[in-house]
Parts: sequence; C-alpha cells; structure tokens
Amino acid sequence: MWTRLAAGSLTTALALTILGCTTKPQAPEAVAEDKVFAVTPAREQVKAGIITGEMADMKVTERVEKASGQVDSPPQLSGTLTLKNSSPDQSASSLAGKVQYIGTDGKPIALEEGRSNLSISPNSYGTGSERLDPGQETTTSVNVDFPAAALAAKKLKEIRLELTYIPSAYKDETVDLPVSIAAGK
Repeated sequence: MWTRLAAGSLTTALALTILGCTTKPQAPEAVAEDKVFAVTPAREQVKAGIITGEMADMKVTERVEKASGQVDSPPQLSGTLTLKNSSPDQSASSLAGKVQYIGTDGKPIALEEGRSNLSISPNSYGTGSERLDPGQETTTSVNVDFPAAALAAKKLKEIRLELTYIPSAYKDETVDLPVSIAAGK
C-alpha cells in the first residue's frame, strides 16, 4: 500500500513539473512616489475683463520610481480655479482657458514632445446653463501638463492663464400684463 501511495505521489509531482505548474519568481514591482514641487505663491488673484477669481492650491507633481529615480509620470500642474462674473449687466458664455509657462527670459517654455494638455474647461457653471450670469461663480479643478525644463530653479517667471469668453448683454426686466377676470359661467 505504501508503495502505491509513494508511486502515486511521485507520478503526480512529475506530472505537475512537466506541465509547468511550478511557481515562477515574480519580478519586484516598481514602487513609485509622488515628488511635489511647491508653487510660490500657491494662490493668485485672476482678473480678465468681467471675470474675476483666483487660482489656488497650485503645485507641480511628478511620479518617480523610488529605486531608479526614473520619471514614471511627467510633471503636472494642479490647482483649483474659481471664476466669478463680476459684471452687473453682462453674461459670460463659452468660458475656456489655456495655460502658458513663461521663462525668466520672457519667452514661453515649451512642453516636451508628445505632451500638449494645457486646456482648462470650467464649463460646469453649476447653474444648468451654458453661461455665467452676473454674480455667479464656478469652481473647477485644474490638471495640466507642466514642462520638465521649468522645474529647474529660477527658470519659471510666471504662469499665464488665457481666458476666453463671450460677453453678452444681460437684462432682467419686469413686464406688467393688465388683465381682468370675467364672471364665471
């Protein structure tokens, strides 16, 4: 009986080995961490015509492999953009934005090849319409590409935010309709 059991175990072990049911050593998983660069100041006021507000909580983050120091994910600028229509009598529609990075030499700093996300679309006005009426405010998260060259100390002078909107006259008027009610029949 022991002979049969030993032969059966040996046959099973041999079959598993031949069929490749052995555990393969796994390559160690690359551990990445976020490297955060502070933007100073982290909060700036915004004013473009009738649109006012602020860009807040600005920071640049790139993901780096811990062991090798290799960049796993290129740098991104993130923050929160709050915009308000400060006009008493104009609406703003088709609100959009674009970010541009200006170097200390006054020239734009280009993104690396294959990177082009610089657009901001705060189109969710929270009002259910496609316009920002007088006094209304919208807040949107910003997450756009950032040029790696601008991470060097004293390389970046300013972040330019180009806002685009269509102003249109806004009037809130009352119309009285003189009416009377006839006797019921």
